[in-house]
Amino acid sequence: MKCLQWFAIAALASVVGGAWAAEGAEPASGPIKVGCIFSVTGPASNLGAPEKKTAEMLVEKINAAGGVLGRKIQLIVKDSEGTPEKAISFAHQLIDEEGVLAIIGPSTSGESLAIKNICQENKTILLSCAAAEKITDPVAPYVFKVAPKDACAAQWIFQTMKELGIRRIGVLASNDGFGLAGKEQLEKYAPQDHIEIAGSEVYDKATTDLTGALNKIKGQNVQAVVNWSTVPAQALVAKNMKQLGFDVPLFQSHGFANIKYVQAGGAAANGTIFPAGRMLIADLLPEGHPQKRVLMEYKKEYEARYHEDTSTFGGHAYDALTILAEAIRKAGSAAPEKVRDAIENLQGVVGTAGVFNFSKTDHNGIGMAAFEMLTVKDGKFALYKRN
Repeated sequence: MKCLQWFAIAALASVVGGAWAAEGAEPASGPIKVGCIFSVTGPASNLGAPEKKTAEMLVEKINAAGGVLGRKIQLIVKDSEGTPEKAISFAHQLIDEEGVLAIIGPSTSGESLAIKNICQENKTILLSCAAAEKITDPVAPYVFKVAPKDACAAQWIFQTMKELGIRRIGVLASNDGFGLAGKEQLEKYAPQDHIEIAGSEVYDKATTDLTGALNKIKGQNVQAVVNWSTVPAQALVAKNMKQLGFDVPLFQSHGFANIKYVQAGGAAANGTIFPAGRMLIADLLPEGHPQKRVLMEYKKEYEARYHEDTSTFGGHAYDALTILAEAIRKAGSAAPEKVRDAIENLQGVVGTAGVFNFSKTDHNGIGMAAFEMLTVKDGKFALYKRN
């Protein structure tokens, strides 16, 4: 099926707004309210801050182009600070008091899992920006997510390890929803790939020192370390390994896909290997790649507006809003049940994370093909290539 390109134009040109308005399937009747729960501040701000900026940028462009079906989008953003308790409170506010059509976010897996049932019970569409498999497995009719699956990330890591002859590893994971869900996927797929997890340590997401956990793993004579988190400890683990003289490859999850973690890790971050979407290497993609146009246009506008590098996390907000707007257009309505049905049937939507193909049994819509293996070279992201 030919991939849809409408949203790249929607974000950057006014012609699409006229096209949406011309659909005329639903007369203008006030703004379409969309709630956002992002970790704008707090430990997960490297996720939520770019998501908020992206959402505001894209909605401004859509509205300037005439909105969706002739109606403007009203964005209502809440800062959860990365805490499930605040996410729950804000979900109730957005649903009960604001009457939003959908909630974009939350930024983290723990928050997304905390509000999943709230959205489902109230028949409010949830387009999560987090990665944990359990957000959409088992499928809940009104719950979707746009971040690639952590199971696919784990499989990419193990595939690369096998190519390197690595068979015995240590695992570190933060004690939040994302870290624990990723650890579960690593433990699930390791036996299938004939990889032994010789040591496994869970740490507090607010930790400032991982030397104790790393020393325990180092004592198991492992050939590599995998860290799974989206907290500042991603930079810390690289520094602590260098301080300990723990000279084995460091693999990180797709949660490492923000240049700020590399900058925080300094020279110790060089050589880190991790799976990620193509946002980080957009300029390296061939001209014929289906994602290149979307990625380059988003990157250009975001960086010109905010004077900072794009990240895959901001891209999640872009994808969620793109999918929602396309579903409203396809449904010819902003009625929740019709938009939900439209999302479930979207095919070939090109996003920053991949090409989305949803179905009744797949509310994520992207898989292994969404990832590339990357590394850090001289403080910058680069395609990973085995020597």
